[in-house]
Amino acid sequence: QVAYDTGDYYHSIAWLEEAVSLFRLSYGSWNPEDRSSLEDALDHLAFSYFMAGNISHALNLSREFLHYGTWDNLGCSRRRGQVLGCGAGRGVPRSPTPPLSPSHALLGSLSPQPALEHLPHLGCSYETNGNPYLLLQPAKKEMVRIRPYVALYHDFVNDAEAETIKGLAGPWLQRSVVASGEKQQKAEYRISKSAWLKDTADPVVRTLEQRIAAVTGLDLRPPYAEYLQVVNYGLGGHYEPHFDHATSRKSPLYRMKSGNRIATLMIYLSTVEAGGSTAFIHANFSVPVVKNAALFWWNLRRNGDGDGDTLHAGCPVLAGDKWVANKWIHEYGQEFRRPCSTDPQD
Repeated sequence: QVAYDTGDYYHSIAWLEEAVSLFRLSYGSWNPEDRSSLEDALDHLAFSYFMAGNISHALNLSREFLHYGTWDNLGCSRRRGQVLGCGAGRGVPRSPTPPLSPSHALLGSLSPQPALEHLPHLGCSYETNGNPYLLLQPAKKEMVRIRPYVALYHDFVNDAEAETIKGLAGPWLQRSVVASGEKQQKAEYRISKSAWLKDTADPVVRTLEQRIAAVTGLDLRPPYAEYLQVVNYGLGGHYEPHFDHATSRKSPLYRMKSGNRIATLMIYLSTVEAGGSTAFIHANFSVPVVKNAALFWWNLRRNGDGDGDTLHAGCPVLAGDKWVANKWIHEYGQEFRRPCSTDPQD
């Protein structure tokens, strides 16, 4: 409520999304102290998205809101008035032929986001990737999105491996830093602790490196990939929208002399009771925490340019403790594993 009232819509979206999820999962049995309802949460969430510039999603939420009643008993709040263009008076429906402002004309031309079942080429499969390592135990791949390319590999690690990795990293955890110009420094928009593990730290880490190489088909030999980074997000821990790849040639990432980060593989090492999803901002979707699963995406297009649709954020942990392991792979050494396309724009 504080974030919403002060106009901090980025943070109000995260909390309101969680409230909407709780209302939906509880089928109306969840009753907060202020007696709010699903309708209230949807109303405020739609307006937050509208003010944040995501008009199409705001419109979808407002349409969902309208399913819970009629114009007469729902009224028409200032928020819905701006999103849907309804009448100024409470309970006054829109005129059949209202004069359209530029913003209302824009809203009228928008179509709803396609439902997941209507998105092409999304599905689940067992993948061997032509690698003998995966013949007896193929990777369980779920395609999340095509553009940007995002895949979720279920059961990528087992419980024992996850606990070993957390145990190895625990004594070395320090406040996470971010790239700032040519330096790395702490930042308030990344609240977490992290540690780096070499593949010589333990046989489990070495086995994990081999598994990542088999599933991605990429070369992880030094200096083509960074060490495994283990990150712990406590209560309220988050990482605001950012790119994993460097957007400047002055970035410390180029010190490895192996180019930019071509791909990211992030392993969820724990469950989270509430919050903690990975949200892709421009692509307008999020992936919840799935224990022992690995999330993979390409940071760069085939032509070497950064993919703007990979702008993502780690949503605040509202309840529980979130552990992830990141493996960042660089572009050098992958020339024949992920070759350029005949389309220079790809």
